[in-house]
Amino acid sequence: MLLERLYEIQEKFRDIEKRLSQPDIVRKQEEYVRLNKERSALEPLVSLIGIYKDVLANIDEAEKMLHSSDEEMRELAEEELGSSRGRAEELEQEIKLLLLPGDPNDDKNIIVEIRAGTGGDEAALFAGDLYGMYTRYAEKNGWKYEIIDASPTGLGGYKEIIFMVRGEKVYSRLKFESGGHRVQRVPETESGGRIHTSAATVAVLPEAEEVEVEVDPGDIIVDVYRASGAGGQHVNTTESAVRITHKPTGLVVMCQDEKSQHKNRAKAMKVLLARLYDLKLREQEDEVSSTRRTLVGSGDRSERIRTYNFPQNRVTDHRINYTTYHLQEILHGDLDEIIDKIITEEQARKLEEADL
Repeated sequence: MLLERLYEIQEKFRDIEKRLSQPDIVRKQEEYVRLNKERSALEPLVSLIGIYKDVLANIDEAEKMLHSSDEEMRELAEEELGSSRGRAEELEQEIKLLLLPGDPNDDKNIIVEIRAGTGGDEAALFAGDLYGMYTRYAEKNGWKYEIIDASPTGLGGYKEIIFMVRGEKVYSRLKFESGGHRVQRVPETESGGRIHTSAATVAVLPEAEEVEVEVDPGDIIVDVYRASGAGGQHVNTTESAVRITHKPTGLVVMCQDEKSQHKNRAKAMKVLLARLYDLKLREQEDEVSSTRRTLVGSGDRSERIRTYNFPQNRVTDHRINYTTYHLQEILHGDLDEIIDKIITEEQARKLEEADL
């Protein structure tokens, strides 16, 4: 069954290459771009299929050599058979992962919204810690980030902070961060040394283009006002801050980070489009299955996904029951340990569902 599918993929790849080699294809720009994109997407898989078939041929040859009258040849065949079968299993797993349907949003940039939850000033400080964790992770990956809007507190935390991250495969790495994050530690403001539990919520939204989400200009109300809070010299001098209300959904987006009203409006619209796109994705997920819960797309922002326990230097991701004792490293942006585990778990679930 798997081999038949692999032959079909090879045939499809050869057909695409044949069509791309035709002289008149360059004049059909749309089709040329589409075929090139298809070819690029299939190339890693086709390359693996070629290696896999060579390994299967080695296995076939080694099995024939097992019947040789030459004892030395039989020993060599057994050795070759053991290593080739192991390699074939590895390649088969890699191929199955590449056969899984990809998330169309994986290549997108993201908008991250972090909000302090229960815990007062300590929750706001924790929201600031999460912001630092994600921006350090972005820096380690060579991604760019910029604040869209922020509500800082006097102690250095945030009631809310919204920022954009741009780079290669950003959403594919950070899409599992949406949900409730909880911290257990002794707050700086606590004189008695008691451990407090505070929380913050994280929402990771794929950046949306206007073609993906239609917004009727008549459905939005745009208000401008003077910015307030820690925002530099322009604060309270001009009406540069922007608030956009989407009447059909009741969504409200505010932005005051830029000095320019035009730039604030553009940033606010980006957030609104991302939130509307996120709603659309969740509605589609609900239509596909009302019972299946996945690591991404559950839609429940209040669901507790991770606990950061300072006294024990422990971080636990509750979705996959994984615990690590590298809390400080994780807060300094070394998130790959947890993210890789989550992705592996999600891939295993998808493989089981796909029955490959």
